[in-house]
Amino acid sequence: MSAGHEDSGFVARRFVVAEFATPEALLAGTRKVREGGYKDVDTHTPIPIHGLEAALGLGRPKIPTIVLCGAIAGICIAYSMIYFCNVIDFPINVANRPMHSPPANIPITFELAVLLAGGSSFFGFFTLAGLPKPYHPIFESEQFGRAAIDAFFLSVELPVGADADRALADVRAAGAASAELVHESER
Repeated sequence: MSAGHEDSGFVARRFVVAEFATPEALLAGTRKVREGGYKDVDTHTPIPIHGLEAALGLGRPKIPTIVLCGAIAGICIAYSMIYFCNVIDFPINVANRPMHSPPANIPITFELAVLLAGGSSFFGFFTLAGLPKPYHPIFESEQFGRAAIDAFFLSVELPVGADADRALADVRAAGAASAELVHESER
């Protein structure tokens, strides 16, 4: 550490990065690590693995609820805007028809519901995933570049003061083919 960074207040995060030979080994290892009491666990795979969400303890996804709220907001906004424009702001009596006719408002209401549902799913996903994230400390691992090609990785963020040697031993006991400790560098 250089003399210029001693008083910066930066605390480097530490990660145990472990490689597993097969998707099944990663799934079993993830379950064992989570049962071992580690909370900040993540997996990195080139393919989707069925059951990994449950092994990570992620629970029910939030995206469907966000999309539903976006669609309901679109319905309410569109219908109230149409009602306000046709009945309150600028009523026009055409052939003595009623000022407000619900069937005529269905297409616009549906379109705005779809628009806001799609927009809320896009922005909701990026917000929940914390994207864009151009840097993560585990990117400093030499072997991690293979996570997008043919390797299956598990990463565990260690809390401040946690024993790194014990975490490495626990990950190896869970079936990891290799494991390393990665320190976040101050950028």
